[in-house]
Amino acid sequence: MSAPAPQVSEEVYSIPAVYRQMENTHILFWLLKDIAWCMVWKPLGLLMVLPTLGIALVIAWRTRALASELAHNLAIVFWITANSYWMTSEFFGFDTVHITPTITGKHLALVPFLIGLGILLYYYLVTKPRENRAGQTATL
Repeated sequence: MSAPAPQVSEEVYSIPAVYRQMENTHILFWLLKDIAWCMVWKPLGLLMVLPTLGIALVIAWRTRALASELAHNLAIVFWITANSYWMTSEFFGFDTVHITPTITGKHLALVPFLIGLGILLYYYLVTKPRENRAGQTATL
């Protein structure tokens, strides 16, 4: 007979059912937007930007009390923004217009992509290490 596994104390993060339903609906809208982009269904693609981005903003707002969740959800907001801009640039043909000799309209999507990446880098390089140090500080 083997010894019982040691108990590990872990922080539990639970999501209320209504929030989970909103996240699942968000995924549905996001997929519809990207399918419309793939199929060049302009009206549907453009229409799906609003609920996809809107729900992403609501999710970020609702998770603002948790730094990790906020950082990741803001990165998603900027990802969807970049993705939606890229889709729009292709739909309206300015994706290949040269802004400079090496930068086209499509490349401007890098701005929100990089903002999202910057938020995550800040979280992982600055905020999370501070949280870890604060959690390791002994209190009397």
